[in-house]
Amino acid sequence: MHIDIISVLPELLTSPFEHSIMKRARDKGLLQVAVHPLRKWAVNEYGQIDDYQYGGGAGMVMMCEPLAAAITELSANRKFDAIIYVTPDGKTLNQRMANTLSLKENLLIICGHYKGIDERIRQKYVTIEISIGDYVLSGGELAAAVLVDSIGRLLPGVLSDETSALTDSFQDNLLAPPVYTRPVDFEGMLVPDVLMSGNHAKIEEWRYEQALQRTKERRPDLMID
Repeated sequence: MHIDIISVLPELLTSPFEHSIMKRARDKGLLQVAVHPLRKWAVNEYGQIDDYQYGGGAGMVMMCEPLAAAITELSANRKFDAIIYVTPDGKTLNQRMANTLSLKENLLIICGHYKGIDERIRQKYVTIEISIGDYVLSGGELAAAVLVDSIGRLLPGVLSDETSALTDSFQDNLLAPPVYTRPVDFEGMLVPDVLMSGNHAKIEEWRYEQALQRTKERRPDLMID
């Protein structure tokens, strides 16, 4: 998979992809992430990529011309399966969406900044608008990092045990069950006997029941879907 990201502050996206699972994905050649500074397509020698919003009001707006030029140039190099704008008013990211996007080959992500991007760019180029939650960040870079991580870990060969992703929370509209490791006795709190029984059928049954119970208690809305 190849992911291009357009950003006003590309430096914010250096660290998230240089460690742990995302680094492993890139080292294996399973995921390529290219971050492009929007100022490369600025409208003047001063690097301008934003301007005051029509109608007045606080906050600057990212201009049409730099974004259109960036999208056009990057689209000439590869055909994107989706052009994504990360924005608080987009559709909330969930596991099903991450699963779907992980099946794509080429994605382009636009990181908003200031008051966001000119609406005409959204209308002309963007195919999916995604939010990572009902709150506002200083820019879209952190949201883009979250999105890439949620997608990248699902690519075949990225995780050491590919079945691990299948048992994550939300994969079957259920939260993950409790997990335990050594020691068996921690300050009088014991690991459930069934997990040490060696009876895999019983263990899977216990895990399903626990996942069901946890979902009912914490996220009953997931069971309505």
